[in-house]
Amino acid sequence: MKYEGWPEQGELVVGKVDEIEDFGVFIDLEEYEDKRGLAHVSEVASGWIKNVRDHVSEGQTVVAKVLDVDESSQQIDLSIKDVNDHQRSDKIQEWKNEQKADKWLSLAFGEDMDDETFGRVANALLSEFGSLYDGFVLAAIHGKEALEPVDLSDDERDRIIETARENVSVPYVTVTGYVQLESPNPSGVDDVRGALEAAEGDGEVPDEIDLDVTYVGSPEYRIRVQAPNYKTAEDELEAAADRAITSIDEAGGTGTFHRDRQTDTE
Repeated sequence: MKYEGWPEQGELVVGKVDEIEDFGVFIDLEEYEDKRGLAHVSEVASGWIKNVRDHVSEGQTVVAKVLDVDESSQQIDLSIKDVNDHQRSDKIQEWKNEQKADKWLSLAFGEDMDDETFGRVANALLSEFGSLYDGFVLAAIHGKEALEPVDLSDDERDRIIETARENVSVPYVTVTGYVQLESPNPSGVDDVRGALEAAEGDGEVPDEIDLDVTYVGSPEYRIRVQAPNYKTAEDELEAAADRAITSIDEAGGTGTFHRDRQTDTE
């Protein structure tokens, strides 16, 4: 997908070198429909330039900064030298991510998806998330909750969520804590089992959360939570421990939560 309209002054853009002249470099903008810019020779590299071709080659993908836009004369002035290595790397990654998201959108709706539908769905995601890629990542993590405010039909949301969860590699963090659960009752084993089931959420844990409880060494159990970010992971860990302790307390037993292991062996 390419944007309509014009880039803004100061924006970083990805382009492909089309022509090289002694006075500068013509660059086709990869993100904008039918837009071309010029990087004057003085904006290609720092210092004195003897031969422009020593610094760029035709067909090369570059990241440039937009210096000025004159729509009346159809002119976009660019600078290659004003982009540092960090900016270049981040922009190229952002561009590649959007290319991935373009393909995911085609996967979600089929290769024969008409341009009007593609544009409508893409613009709805861009309006809400700023990029197609971010829309797919959040759909993979949060599902319908993420897409609820987006101006799409239920079927369109479901297609995006399904495709996102099949294709997006979501960064996750993992946190771990421990609970000690004991019950003096004759049914103590069942009491502890019930507390462990409570810790696991009884099926109520959000889809984006991976939570499991494992035996460490009597009376200790490990709770491991994998989530999209640390705050969510920590909140879910504490909630799981609270559920286990509440359950064992109600059964007449005792429970405690701690972040580090208390037993020596597993």
